Amino acid sequence: MNTHEPNEAEWSEAWASLQFDNRFTSCLPPDPETSNETRQVYEACYSRVRPLKFSAPSLVAYSPEMARQLGLPESLLGSSQFAEVFGGGRVLPDMDPFAMCYGGHQFGNWAGQLGDGRAINLGEVIDVDGHHQTLQLKGAGPTPYSRFADGLAVLRSSVREFLCSEAMHHLGVPTTRALSLVLTGDRVTRDMFYDGHPQQEPGAVVCRVAPSFVRLGSFQIFASRGDIETLRTLTDYTIRNDFPHLLASQAAPGKETYQEFFAEVCQRTAELMVHWMRVGFVHGVMNTDNLSILGLTIDYGPYGWLEDYDPNWTPNTTDAQGRRYRYGHQPQIAQWNLAQFAGALLPLVDGDVESMQAGLKLYVETFEDGWHAMMSAKLGLDRFEPASDPELFGDLLEVLSLAETDMTLFYRLLADLPCDSPETTLPAADPETNRQRWMRSMNAAYYSPDEVSSDAMTKTLRWWERYRERLAAANIDEAQRNTRMNRINPLYVLRNYLAQLAIDRSEQGDHAGVWELLEVLRNPYEVQSGREAFAEKRPEWARHRAGCSMLSCSS
Repeated sequence: MNTHEPNEAEWSEAWASLQFDNRFTSCLPPDPETSNETRQVYEACYSRVRPLKFSAPSLVAYSPEMARQLGLPESLLGSSQFAEVFGGGRVLPDMDPFAMCYGGHQFGNWAGQLGDGRAINLGEVIDVDGHHQTLQLKGAGPTPYSRFADGLAVLRSSVREFLCSEAMHHLGVPTTRALSLVLTGDRVTRDMFYDGHPQQEPGAVVCRVAPSFVRLGSFQIFASRGDIETLRTLTDYTIRNDFPHLLASQAAPGKETYQEFFAEVCQRTAELMVHWMRVGFVHGVMNTDNLSILGLTIDYGPYGWLEDYDPNWTPNTTDAQGRRYRYGHQPQIAQWNLAQFAGALLPLVDGDVESMQAGLKLYVETFEDGWHAMMSAKLGLDRFEPASDPELFGDLLEVLSLAETDMTLFYRLLADLPCDSPETTLPAADPETNRQRWMRSMNAAYYSPDEVSSDAMTKTLRWWERYRERLAAANIDEAQRNTRMNRINPLYVLRNYLAQLAIDRSEQGDHAGVWELLEVLRNPYEVQSGREAFAEKRPEWARHRAGCSMLSCSS
């Protein structure tokens, strides 16, 4: 990490590389009130607010890729000025800080106004490719939307957000990004499990980056209030700036444009859901205010990664009973959220419900097609065969559930399992020989390999035989299969316990664990020599430890 301290001339030149545009605040209606007090905000898309100035901001880590994308020079990265700006303590002259107004459904219930309660957008910049990027600080202090909260964040949740944002990007999953993670030097009181045991924890600020942080709830709030003028203004702005191809030669959006806009949001969201299911990511809190209009993964709170394959698992303690946001239910929840979004847009399409249903139908079709293509790729197949593959995929998911099986390792080990060698030539050998062959290669994917039942093994070997038949029929050789599978099935994901180990070290002042994990996650599909420990199953000690299994919304 660079620790060079720029002089005043270098300082001015370095920050000049950030070209602020601030089109959101220049084009959309602001909150006329300027005081930073909790309140209901009407007929406005945002409120101007400044971040807090903390006592001793210091850098924990930054993303080199994101810094390059923004055009930030090496001389600035790691400096005290960098930590001060992206810790919220210094607002540059061209910045126009604001917090967004939005509403949303939380756990299926309308919650009214929500808004950026602990996020402050510093402004919008134009990156090295000419694209707009919004710089947003999470944990930089209260806003008019903070309700009863303090607008702050703690180190443990900030490490998780910083690492996961970048990990998802390198996995190829659409996501908001993270530029930096800064310690504030102040302590924050949090009751991690809401059980009456608050503690003082180190405060931190993450700088998040995205072309837009507009979410489904941004439109819902105005529709719920009957404020159709502001709803239309925001929708037109979003189409003009983030979906300009929908306008073509039209001077302004019309009914058909709004219908196409909704359909494309549905399509992008479906594609996002396929990615989440592919890598085993569970968002944990899929409220409508946490779904991006751009189909990006947004708002990393109590998320988690499937370790043993369990479609009913949720990482969110708040969701432990109902499991609304469990892994296997995420595609359905996204569709439900989009239906609420459709309701918000109805005034703009003259109440044409049928046109909105067409968008939801597109969502279903896009997800189903994407799911089939994704599962085919995960198994190294050259194409999806509708006559046979749905059963093959469904039986595989059942097999994964029969014993405690690490999803990530299963697919990587399966890629290396010989399926066309002489010893596996069909017809299959006797069951015991086949069992030994399977376990010899796949043993490391099971958390308790000695406890895999005979019934589970029988069904597994039956599936394996059908899988080999499918490969043989398609004439897919081992090298092709291995290459295809390892291109889409990651070896390294942000396992919950790995994040917690990095947090433990960071809370003691040692941030090397964050940097090391960030480095590993930059190449999730490639075998990295000497980093085998990052591709191992969850250890037994982490099964029920706080931060390694389920998490709360506390941050």
